[in-house]
Amino acid sequence: MAHSDARRHTAPTPSDRHAILVAAAFGSSPGAHPLPEAHGPEQNWLRAVALGGQGRYAAARAELTRVRGTGGVWSSFGASTEASLLRQLGGHRAAAVLDGRALAEAGSLRTSSGSTVAARRDVGTVAARRDVGTVAARRHVDVVAAWCDAATGLAADALGRGRLAVCGSLLDRCAAALDAAESEAGEKAFVRQRIRLAWVGAESALAAGDFTRARSRADRAVELADGFGSIRHSVKSDLVRSASLTGLPDHGPAMDLAADVLARAEEHELIPLQWAAAMLLDGLGAGRDVGRVRDLDAGRVRDLDAGRVRDFCATVIRGRGGRFVTLSAC
Repeated sequence: MAHSDARRHTAPTPSDRHAILVAAAFGSSPGAHPLPEAHGPEQNWLRAVALGGQGRYAAARAELTRVRGTGGVWSSFGASTEASLLRQLGGHRAAAVLDGRALAEAGSLRTSSGSTVAARRDVGTVAARRDVGTVAARRHVDVVAAWCDAATGLAADALGRGRLAVCGSLLDRCAAALDAAESEAGEKAFVRQRIRLAWVGAESALAAGDFTRARSRADRAVELADGFGSIRHSVKSDLVRSASLTGLPDHGPAMDLAADVLARAEEHELIPLQWAAAMLLDGLGAGRDVGRVRDLDAGRVRDLDAGRVRDFCATVIRGRGGRFVTLSAC
């Protein structure tokens, strides 16, 4: 009986559960594991985002199967999130299918949410108008966010397949949608979308060989991430910035920042970002013992050169259900 009471007292409350999942997906504890059970599509999505950031691809996909098909905005978020998991490992072609589906779902919701916001003026009392308006405005923000996630994802998919013009057009559409939505909801409503827009903008500039524009976009991502409060977004923004610094004659700043990203990704158990940072360092010709890896079986940390860190992370990712796609199939 005492054990049963202890379990009841230690189990997270519904509000605690939601806070834990938000902090893991978009906050200060991205490496939290195990995560509490999800209740409802929003929490399934949050759980999937957190698991994906940790490189637990199979577990993340399992959560997303519970989100997909639920209809509404979470179905769109789920499709674009699954696309991002594919894209991280080179699956741009398959990711584009899911991002396209997410864009279509969010696009239909944008039309209906716009009508709802306009119709709130017809509600009788002031109090009723305020209540309906608050719900409609919140729904409109979610729908625009989902649409922009899908549009930015499609832009990244196009970039990964060498279609820079398509990528640029989609980024412009996303920026215009955010400008319009922010005029009503405010800039704070879409910080995450602005960060992602800056990431892909920087990557597109890198692909075009425009390192000045890449650094400008990357600096914007870093600035936004600093105020967003998500460790994962800060680490990823610095990774993009380190890549943008490779255009300088001296690769020292790029290598120093990439090594810092590698250390922070290891600290917070963000295996995909650790893998990406190790690849960048290895490509820059980093010397020995620039990175650290956690030996998951022995529970110890070992210093390794960048190439071996990359290979170690790739092995962990495969063990957690990640599926790398070859260049010819991407």
